[in-house]
Amino acid sequence: MEMKANILVIDDEEDLRENLKYVLLMQGYDVQLAEDGVQGLKKLETYTPDLIILDLNMPNMGGIEFYQRICDKDIPRFPVFVLTARANMEQFFKDFNVDGFMAKPFEIPDLISEVKTIINKRVKKATPVAQESSSKNVFIVDNDQAFLARVGTAFLMKGFTVNVASTGTEAIERITRKVPDVACIRMNLSDLAGEVVISKLKRMAKTSDVRCILFASGIAEREVITDKIQHKVGVEKFVVVTSEQDLVDAVREL
Repeated sequence: MEMKANILVIDDEEDLRENLKYVLLMQGYDVQLAEDGVQGLKKLETYTPDLIILDLNMPNMGGIEFYQRICDKDIPRFPVFVLTARANMEQFFKDFNVDGFMAKPFEIPDLISEVKTIINKRVKKATPVAQESSSKNVFIVDNDQAFLARVGTAFLMKGFTVNVASTGTEAIERITRKVPDVACIRMNLSDLAGEVVISKLKRMAKTSDVRCILFASGIAEREVITDKIQHKVGVEKFVVVTSEQDLVDAVREL
């Protein structure tokens, strides 16, 4: 018989806790509840969750302190799905390594869908279903608007579906909503380093299969930097671009 996945819900809103417990039980999960971080830590003494659904804003001990308590070297000991206010997104993406997130307010069915994705990938180790080769979706992240326009046009001319963002924070939010086949991310963004964006995407279950290209322009000592960057987690290819065609060629090689 297949074992149930264990889920710990930590949120100070009683109605939300109970609603989540009901719908998660209906999905076949074992569910425990806590109303703040203190209770959450107490639950972990006797309960081993396969996923923690964690609200950030709570009394007594909030989600940030709880998260720090369960981390070893900045990586949580359990998969974590964070509920957060949209205004906190940039700082959240800088400080947290989680398996998923959702901004409040949200719809319960949307959250359940995200939970299923995480459980399937982290607990059941499900093999991803292969996508059709005709699905050529590329996401480009660059704060150089002129280059962004040129490279977007170049991909469109080659038959790709294209989505773009100008900051790392915006990119993570949009990529988790509509997952592309490949993400091309500039190394030096205005808010988050490109390699940080990639590491966050690779950590989250929903976006862990996205193939990521990190790119830059006009960098000296190309070979040394290329070797260093390619050892970053999740960076499948590092490209020093001189024109938009360099990125198109890199995506085609993947």
